Amino acid sequence: MSKIAIVRGSKNIWRDFDYADADVRKAKTVLAAKIITELKRRDLSDRAAAKHIEGIDHSDISRIRNAELKRYTVDRLIRTLSQMNCRVDVSVKTIRKSQIAKSRTALA
Repeated sequence: MSKIAIVRGSKNIWRDFDYADADVRKAKTVLAAKIITELKRRDLSDRAAAKHIEGIDHSDISRIRNAELKRYTVDRLIRTLSQMNCRVDVSVKTIRKSQIAKSRTALA
């Protein structure tokens, strides 16, 4: 029986699949997930949510729920959360080049 190599992911699926904009995609995904969580918590339909959130219509809410995030910027998603009375904190970490090289070698 052959051995299967197990590779630990980077906690960013987009980076694991080598997307150039992996960090932006992850940020959008995290923000959209929080929007969806808040909509569920408040039991808001797409139309009801659109009435409460300025500058967004029900089709935008539907796209966010379906993770169709191409047309949304990170700042627009943050603004949406702010209008829902959610606070967004951003954290930035510096990664050493040796850590980047190790993760790329593990994925190769």
